[in-house]
Amino acid sequence: MPEPRLATGIWVSAYLARLGLANIPAYVTAKGDDTAGTVLVKCAMLDGTAALYGREWDFDTDSRPWHEMVQGDERQIDQAIARQRGFDPDLWVIEIESRDGRTLLDEPGLA
Repeated sequence: MPEPRLATGIWVSAYLARLGLANIPAYVTAKGDDTAGTVLVKCAMLDGTAALYGREWDFDTDSRPWHEMVQGDERQIDQAIARQRGFDPDLWVIEIESRDGRTLLDEPGLA
């Protein structure tokens, strides 16, 4: 039986709280659908570069792990986000500011 999914708005609130406890500045730059919106996480390295993270279904493990979609010039990352938002208005975008690229996405409890 598939594991029930947490509503996106609740997940985003919990993730922002967890980032706050780790002293990692984070902001919602685009609010999507509270119930079933997809989430992208942009990690700005504060040097003009950034990485963009998303989730895709992994059929081998029957899970949706976070993975780095693209990394590079922050303007290019912003353009990629704008393209995604152009065809998915339910998309959430969270921006993190972290010089070392720490997102907490690889830590337990953020499935």
